[in-house]
Amino acid sequence: MCGIVGYTGLDAVEPILLQGLEKLEYRGYDSAGVGLLRGNSIEVTRASGKLSNLASKFENENSEPGTGIGHTRWATHGAPTSENAHPHQDPSGRVAIVHNGIVENWKELRAKFATGEFSSDTDSEVLAHMIAALLAQGESLVSAVRRTLNEAAGAFSLVILDSSQPDVLIAARKGNAGGLVVGLADDGTYVASDMSALLTYTRKFFFLEPGEIATLKPSSVTIYSEEGREVTRQPYQATHDLTEVGKGQYPHYMMKEIYEQSDVLVSSLQGRYNGLSNTIDLSTEFEGSAISKDRIQGITRCLLVGMGTSMHACMVGRHYLERFGGIPTEVDNAAEFRYRRPLLDSNTLVISVTQSGETVDTLAAMDEAKRADCLQITICNTPGAQSTRLADLSLLLGAGAEISVASTKTLLASIMALHAVSLFLGKARETLTSEIEAEQVVNALQLPSAVSTVLGNSEKLFEVARKYAASEHFLFLGRGLGYPVALEGALKLKEVSYIHAEGYSAGEMKHGPIALVNDAMPTVAVCTRGDVHEKMLSNVEQIKARGGRVISLVTDGDDSFDKLADDCITLPDVDPALGPIPSIVALQLLAYGIARERGLDIDQPRNLAKTVTVE
Repeated sequence: MCGIVGYTGLDAVEPILLQGLEKLEYRGYDSAGVGLLRGNSIEVTRASGKLSNLASKFENENSEPGTGIGHTRWATHGAPTSENAHPHQDPSGRVAIVHNGIVENWKELRAKFATGEFSSDTDSEVLAHMIAALLAQGESLVSAVRRTLNEAAGAFSLVILDSSQPDVLIAARKGNAGGLVVGLADDGTYVASDMSALLTYTRKFFFLEPGEIATLKPSSVTIYSEEGREVTRQPYQATHDLTEVGKGQYPHYMMKEIYEQSDVLVSSLQGRYNGLSNTIDLSTEFEGSAISKDRIQGITRCLLVGMGTSMHACMVGRHYLERFGGIPTEVDNAAEFRYRRPLLDSNTLVISVTQSGETVDTLAAMDEAKRADCLQITICNTPGAQSTRLADLSLLLGAGAEISVASTKTLLASIMALHAVSLFLGKARETLTSEIEAEQVVNALQLPSAVSTVLGNSEKLFEVARKYAASEHFLFLGRGLGYPVALEGALKLKEVSYIHAEGYSAGEMKHGPIALVNDAMPTVAVCTRGDVHEKMLSNVEQIKARGGRVISLVTDGDDSFDKLADDCITLPDVDPALGPIPSIVALQLLAYGIARERGLDIDQPRNLAKTVTVE
């Protein structure tokens, strides 16, 4: 959600802040602002809407070296106005803060100050008031921040400017909401909510853990623990590709990222799926981790946790873990996980799926699992993210930067990671036969070609999109592995087109959703080859009998829906266990095509954020 950038050093500060914020636009936001130290005062500039509105205010200004903070805000408390944009200051103007997360007791904290002292509707502003009040009482800046963190309830990250200390930034974290990374370079020190904002300037980073406070000066960083002790930590050396991420020939990042999926699948398979021996091998990733063969064999059940698209990957992964891994498996919405008081023990494997590695609910679920001494694997696209530091083992997706808010390529990479883990665990537990292992490896290696075929037929999907773009309601149905595909298809459509779409298990259709069926509500039915094919045929017949229009996803060579469905989208014939991969790509193209027909902001849909760091 909210993006944070800070800098203190020898280079011109304003371009660093604006360029860093630009790299964080993908997280989602509705206003932006910067705070610059000018002499002994802090100059705050804010704007609602796009970052370009803020940047235009600096077009004729000369930037100077110094210290500053920047922020892109995703509104929680208060409307997305310039008054509610960050940075926020105390009434004297001495302190300015940028904040990511929620202060849960902000109303009680505000009550300690005069009502007229506040200039925004946010929960964040009170933090600036609290820090300034403590400074006025003689507290040091670090002490004032620590006392404020202790008094403020919730989980958040915070970066602070004090006009009386012009070459100092303070960065702090409380709980798991809103990660912060500190970068070191010859020209100064940086802080951001995402490493991607800083890779242009440095590859040497420190990640702040919950409860830690860091003092940044132009040539040094000092980190303090929650108890106030100085922390010694080796910097993380990033190995990311620094190539500028652009749209290239594509009109939107979402389309670019959809079309990158064949290559992403190749990357997902390399080093894990051996086409010469037809075996799975994750030994280099498991080697040196806390997950020994004895520990694997002692697993009695698995819990998969994720949110949104990542949870749909988990739902596919459940089939793999039970079928290939031989492990009883459940799927949990991470936001509900801790509140149902799950029964956990050291023989429980918890696998978290989170493309950013910073999703607050997923991190809270991981904390719950850690307290119960569960074995943990995280599947993540962001090296060094918080989830990778909590888990016993990280499987990095390597899907590259995903800029569009609607997730596409990281979903496919997550599904393949879960498939690989399931095969590896089944092999280690001796529940997977070498014949099934070889069969799955061979079939998985065919997926990049299958996805290329789907992408090559995109014009057919865009024709279907044009036909149905005026519809205001959609129903998506699937069974078995088609059910999470239906959920994901509905999610993609509602995210980018703002059309009301529901994903349902086709077996549930007669238990309510069938009442909605009419000629104004198209149904997308996932009817590809597999055990439930005949069941889906029956469902489609029932919809047509009630005057509904049907778009069927069918396997190449299957003509059973030709005279039944209004439109058939033909997909390559792949192993039914891997059928979700081409089906998902087709539904991504359908959602994209409909959103494009409706003339919408596809890459940054309203109200949505790429990285959800607040509950």
